[in-house]
Amino acid sequence: PHRRFDYRPKTDPYCQARYTFCPTGSAIPVMKEEDVIEVYRLQAPVWEFKYGDLLGHLKIMHDAVGFKSSLTGKNYTMEWYELFQLGNCTFPHLRPGVDAPFWCNQGAACFYEGIDDAHWKANGTLVLVTTISGTMFNNMAQWVKYDNETGIYYETWTVQASPDKKSTVWFDSYECSKFILRTYQKLADLGAVFKKIQTNYTSIILFSGEPVYLGNETSIFGPQGNKTLAAAIRDFYSPFKPHQSVREFFVDLFKIIDRVILNHQFYLFYNLEYWFLPMKSPYLKIIYEEVPLPVGSKASFGV
Repeated sequence: PHRRFDYRPKTDPYCQARYTFCPTGSAIPVMKEEDVIEVYRLQAPVWEFKYGDLLGHLKIMHDAVGFKSSLTGKNYTMEWYELFQLGNCTFPHLRPGVDAPFWCNQGAACFYEGIDDAHWKANGTLVLVTTISGTMFNNMAQWVKYDNETGIYYETWTVQASPDKKSTVWFDSYECSKFILRTYQKLADLGAVFKKIQTNYTSIILFSGEPVYLGNETSIFGPQGNKTLAAAIRDFYSPFKPHQSVREFFVDLFKIIDRVILNHQFYLFYNLEYWFLPMKSPYLKIIYEEVPLPVGSKASFGV
């Protein structure tokens, strides 16, 4: 599972974002306890924002959650995404004179006033999923703070043994939709009752035999490191520049898929450790499948 960390590390100035993370973000307000707040499921194709219809044939969706306060009439949007864009979370930089691949990888929650109705409705979803009290909202806000401070790295890939539904999951992704699912679960645990509607999410899945643990940055790239392995990892990442645009990211992604299929290998960096994946057919799938809205487990109050 995705590891929790004690704190979020400082951002290295080398990591530059093309688009400012959360430009209009604000603190999550404290709601009056007796407020009644509508909770909306928001989903739209990622390419709608900036990239034309390049990804139109791939169901790659971005998820968010919206809130509307009955007392104030104000709307809010909450989402979770990469601080330095997707390419940086998926592939490292190979910096001259620095042996280890350099990762600009963090993800975080962004909360801001307003819901861009037109955007979510035009090509996606804006649907009421539940109604909560101000108290539940405030408890959720506390949990968001905890989740944000301890779950800091974005992880693009899910890795599993086969396309079979009951297949072993070696590694789970940690991205925008996972945050929304955690938020819904938290609300359900606080007592929210969700409507019975179909909800689908995108996963990018790699298929692999049992992963082989290789070590961490120091054990592989440090002075006592394994030079051959270090060279193999650098070579694997060499064609994939963490470009700026999503268009270029997908060009690189298809390059990596070619390579993976040709050599049946993939080097994964997960929870600050490197793993070798012995890849197998069908190698990679982008799926859009149903994940039901949660049912509360009253036992798990608290953060």
